[in-house]
Amino acid sequence: MNFGLIIIGDEILSGKRQDKHMPRVIEMLAARGLMLSWVRYVGDHRESITANLRDAFASGDVVFSCGGIGATPDDHTRQCAAAALGRPLALHPQAKLLITERAREMAAQQGTALDEDHPDMHRRLEMGEFPEGADIVPNPFNKIPGFTVGEVHFVPGFPVMAHPMIEWLLDHRYGHLHRKNEWQERSVIVYGSMEATLTPLMEEIEAQFDGVKVFSLPSVDHPQHGRHIELGVKGRPEQLDAAYPALIQGLGRYPVQLGPELVR
Repeated sequence: MNFGLIIIGDEILSGKRQDKHMPRVIEMLAARGLMLSWVRYVGDHRESITANLRDAFASGDVVFSCGGIGATPDDHTRQCAAAALGRPLALHPQAKLLITERAREMAAQQGTALDEDHPDMHRRLEMGEFPEGADIVPNPFNKIPGFTVGEVHFVPGFPVMAHPMIEWLLDHRYGHLHRKNEWQERSVIVYGSMEATLTPLMEEIEAQFDGVKVFSLPSVDHPQHGRHIELGVKGRPEQLDAAYPALIQGLGRYPVQLGPELVR
């Protein structure tokens, strides 16, 4: 399955906050032998959020959506998810229990008793209103849950909450997809050539070795290697046992210099 990421919030697009989700999600996926296929950044605009979530639900991909699931006026994700699905919002019974438990703990810390009829409590419970039929995603940081519908999972924008929640999903829901040690990259630093010159060799390797992907990462100002191309192959280790030597042999046909070799 493909993995996608939607990051919601004007504060990311305006530069008030730097996105910490994409690099961490890439890291979490890589630790499990998986890769991120796509990412979208969306501002706090209901029509845009709804359209992107509609695409996510229809994609069949595993999608993590970060941000906008609170209960303030600029949080729209819960409502947009319901609109994209054509379902009403409903207070999830387990979310209600968890939110109430968290509120009671906070009241106790302040030396007071929880007033469940207080308007603030009613607003807190709005954070547990999810599209009808949703399941919860546990939040180990403060118990306020996210939610999931199908393969699309909704977590807060705060990295300290979102990342453990995504990790929980990867291990508890998608453990069967883990491919740790089943995917590898091997590459070599190439000096003195251009990508266009090496393209026929790249096409040749992909045609010869089914399932192997060739990648080319050029750089013009690398602090160590200067102008160069990192040329490599990625696939299952047993595939690369033949594909990588064939790549190196093919490079012998070109007037290039080879630098360090890399394995990831």
